[in-house]
Amino acid sequence: MSRSQSLTPILEVRDLRTYFFAEEGVVKAVDGASFELQAGRTLGIVGESGCGKSVTARSILRIVERPGRIVSGEISLRRPAGNGQPEETVDVAQLDPESREVRQIRGGEIGLVFQEPMTSFSPVHTVGNQMIETIRIHLGLDARAARKRAIDLLRQVGIPKPERRVDEYAFQMSGGLRQRAMIATALACGPRILIADEPTTALDVTTQAQILDLLRHLQAREGMAIILITHNLGVVAEMCDEVVVMYLGRVVERGPVDAIFHSPRHPYTQALLRSIPSIQAQVRTKLPTIAGSIPHPHNRPAGCPFHPRCVEWIRGTCERHEPELLPVGGENDVAVSCFLHHPPRASAAVPAGVRTGA
Repeated sequence: MSRSQSLTPILEVRDLRTYFFAEEGVVKAVDGASFELQAGRTLGIVGESGCGKSVTARSILRIVERPGRIVSGEISLRRPAGNGQPEETVDVAQLDPESREVRQIRGGEIGLVFQEPMTSFSPVHTVGNQMIETIRIHLGLDARAARKRAIDLLRQVGIPKPERRVDEYAFQMSGGLRQRAMIATALACGPRILIADEPTTALDVTTQAQILDLLRHLQAREGMAIILITHNLGVVAEMCDEVVVMYLGRVVERGPVDAIFHSPRHPYTQALLRSIPSIQAQVRTKLPTIAGSIPHPHNRPAGCPFHPRCVEWIRGTCERHEPELLPVGGENDVAVSCFLHHPPRASAAVPAGVRTGA
C-alpha cells in the first residue's frame, strides 16, 4: 500500500446527520459522524449491521433514497488544481443531488463498489453497456473508444477473455467475476476516491483474498484513496491505515489501525475485537458476544447510545449525558466517545457494578 502520498485530507466529514422521516417517526441513521480521508490511504468503517456505515457512504455520494436526507453537517471534498483552475474545496452536502456538479463527482471523482453487484447491475443490459454509458457520460468518449476502455478495464481487474465478457449480462458471471466487473465500473473514470461497501460479502475465502489483493494493487498503481466499509475486522487489519468504529449512527472511536487493534479504548471496540476467533483460543470454547442488540431506531436510549449493552457504564452519567468524540492522550491521533476517558466536568457519577437498582 502506498505510503508516499500526501497526508492532506482529500475528504472531510464533519458532524454529518442523515435522517429518514417516516410515518412511524424519525430514524437517525447517521447522527453526527465525523472523520477524514487522506490521499492515497485506506480508511475502514466498521460496526454491526444497522450502525449507519452504508448510509454514510450514500450520503457522501448524495444517493440517499427518500424519505431520507442530509439534515446538517459538512462533506468537504478537496479538488486539486488543474486545467488552469486553482485548488478548491467543495461542500458536497450543500449541493443539489440532481445537479450536474454532483453527477460529475459521483462516478467521476468518487467511485462506489456496491455491496450486492447482482442487484446493482441492470439485468436487462450487458455489463459492457453499463460501463460504456458511464465512460461516455464522464469522459465524453465516442462509443468505440468507450468500448475499448471498458474491455481494458475488465482486463485490468483480472477478468479472462474481456472481449467476450463485455457483452455478457451480470447473471452470466460468477460472484467473483461480478465483483470484479463492479470494481471495473467504479474505476471507469479514474476516481480519486473509491468507496467499497462490503466488497467481499458472500464470496468464498479464496475469492475474497483475490478481491482484496486487486484493491491493493489498484490503489498502489492509481494512488487513489479508499473507504472500506465492512464488518470483517480481519479485512480491516489487513487493508486499512485508519479505522472508524460506528455505533447507532455515531463514531465512537477512530484512529490508526494499529492503535485501534492493539489498544482499543471504547468498550464497544473492545467487545468487537474480543469476538474475533483466534487460533490461540482453547478448543470448544464459545466466542465472547456483545450482550443485547442494537436498539430499535425509533427507541434510541438516552445518554450514551451503547450504555444499555456496556459492562463498564457509569451510573448517573452514561444514561443521562451523551459523550463527545474527543482525542485521548498519546501521539497516535486517537479519538474516543466515552466517559471512561472523558468524564463530564460536573459529575458525581460512580461506577455501576450491577445494573439492578440503577
